[in-house]
This record gives sequence, C-alpha cells and structure tokens, in this order.
Amino acid sequence: MITTLKKIFGIEPKTDYALMVKQGAVILDVRTKVEFANGHIKNAINIPLSDLQNNLHKLKEKNNPIIACCASGMRSASAKNILKSNGYQQVYNGGGWISLQNKMA
Repeated sequence: MITTLKKIFGIEPKTDYALMVKQGAVILDVRTKVEFANGHIKNAINIPLSDLQNNLHKLKEKNNPIIACCASGMRSASAKNILKSNGYQQVYNGGGWISLQNKMA
C-alpha cells in the first residue's frame, strides 16, 4: 500500500547521479550544438534531440545507464522516451543540465 501511495504522489528515492556517473553512466545532453557549446557538463555526449533517433548507434551499450539532460527537462523527457522505446534499459531524465551538474557536485 505504501509503495502504491508513493507512486501516486511521485515520491521516490533520490537518484544519486554522481555515483551513477562514477560507475560508468553516460550523460546525454540533447540540447542543440550551439547550446552545448555555450556550456555543458564535463564528459557529456551531445546528440541534439532532433538527431537522436538517427544517432542511437553512438550509444552502444543498451544496458549502460544513461542520464539525459537539456535546458529545462522537457527535451530530456522526450529523449528518455525515445531511448526506452529503442530498448535502452536504464534511462533517467536528469532534467536541466545546470541543475544536474549541481546535484553531482
């Protein structure tokens, strides 16, 4: 019952993004190339959302955790759906890249 209530109200344990990255997770930044060039998380891979479907081959390991980020969390949510529908197992919406970077500090 408690698990059901947590799901209904969106209460879930916090994701430790820093630990995930230390353990090999990939940070996927789905902003445009210009946005990415103006600032990004160190070692992030940039594949703009509009190009993601045609560049899935760049994300070779479907079992490796992927943390998607963008400017606000909207495009990264779409990226998560695209990746999940293409068989990627562990995909997380990290939200806005600045917020994600702060969570990993």
